[in-house]
Amino acid sequence: MELIEVIESKKLGKSLTREEIECFAHAAADPKTPDYQLSALLMAIRLQGMDARETAELTMAMAKTGDMLRPDVGGVAIDKHSTGGVGDTTTLVLVPLVAACGGRVIKMSGRGLGHTGGTIDKMESIRGLRTELSEQEAVEIVRRVGCCVAAQSGELAPADKRLYALRDVTSTVDSIPLIASSIMSKKLAMGADGIVLDIKVGGGALMRTLPEALELGRAMVEIGVRSGRRMCALITGMEEPLGSHIGNALEVKEAIDVLAGRVQGPLLEVSLLLGERMLLLAGLCASPEEGRAMLMKALRSGAGLSKLREMAEAQGGDGRVTEDTGLLPQAALSIPVTAAEDGFVQGIDALEVGLIARGLGAGRLRKEDAIDPAVGLVLHRRVGDRVKRGDTLATVYANDGRRGEEAVRALESAVRLGSESVPAPRLLYALIGEEGTELR
Repeated sequence: MELIEVIESKKLGKSLTREEIECFAHAAADPKTPDYQLSALLMAIRLQGMDARETAELTMAMAKTGDMLRPDVGGVAIDKHSTGGVGDTTTLVLVPLVAACGGRVIKMSGRGLGHTGGTIDKMESIRGLRTELSEQEAVEIVRRVGCCVAAQSGELAPADKRLYALRDVTSTVDSIPLIASSIMSKKLAMGADGIVLDIKVGGGALMRTLPEALELGRAMVEIGVRSGRRMCALITGMEEPLGSHIGNALEVKEAIDVLAGRVQGPLLEVSLLLGERMLLLAGLCASPEEGRAMLMKALRSGAGLSKLREMAEAQGGDGRVTEDTGLLPQAALSIPVTAAEDGFVQGIDALEVGLIARGLGAGRLRKEDAIDPAVGLVLHRRVGDRVKRGDTLATVYANDGRRGEEAVRALESAVRLGSESVPAPRLLYALIGEEGTELR
């Protein structure tokens, strides 16, 4: 079968057969297949969609293009995945916290996708840290340290690795079948026993509405359960950036500040919600309340921060950053953004903030673009906060004066002020488990 036949079928809105789906997956894993053919099929899927059967079969077909692991990590292998957001640094907070509680976290992460930041890009802002690890290296680090965050290797779901990069630059990121199959093909190939999913919903997320987020969450939980995995998905909010720091080194700094007990707020809360479920799936606690108590103990004692340092050093990084964040890359320019009037912060456009950070160099427009780890922005106010004229709303960190000034002007529009107070955005909307959906 030729790939052009598969493109033709999906272009006309037909349901792809298993043979056609396997042809697509194998073509994506073959470096000889032209990008333009894969891009055409991605767009056809984005426009015409896929049903539940197609999505499940695409997931398994992509997973089977590479190694299918069941790693011996010295305990129950647990994983977490976020669909991506702005200022979403939960992985760097929660992975070491869960490991400090006895969890065995084997985490495969991606680079930036669309306007969202990538965990691998963030981690690589730590000097010397390697994310391109062999499967054996990753497993050995988990056995020794309790956790590892690695980039997708060429041996694991190679079809997805190529499609993931193409989706970012062909405007096909926001497709539920492509998101579900991408995430779950990697998770199934990595071999985790339990998987916790963080499905973002809101203006700064790939899923803009709750029905879309629920559809994606249910699809991924069902794929995992059918494959013998323990599954859970949380639907969490992304109406404003989750953390206050947006940009690669800046987000690492915020994660360190959270683990050091210097910062609380939505980033910590969502990390704790996810961590509770990871400990439950790993069989390390009997209830979410018990799991939270374990995580808080690891946070207060400094065990979580120590585990982050241990993981960074095991991956070749300079672990001293956990004690001195000044060792992270620093931007040449810092430019304040001030309030033009008294009032309240009524909204922060998370999507626009993500695009502003990308424009500064913190993200990619093309798959070959290099990331500037130092640039980004810090929000000093959140939705609902009262401000006075002249107060600093945000600080832009730039290595290019023109880009910095453009970012300031864009932020002045992205942060909306008004005369009346508004409540903080919701953080948790729903929990999807093997037994069904619980709306919160």
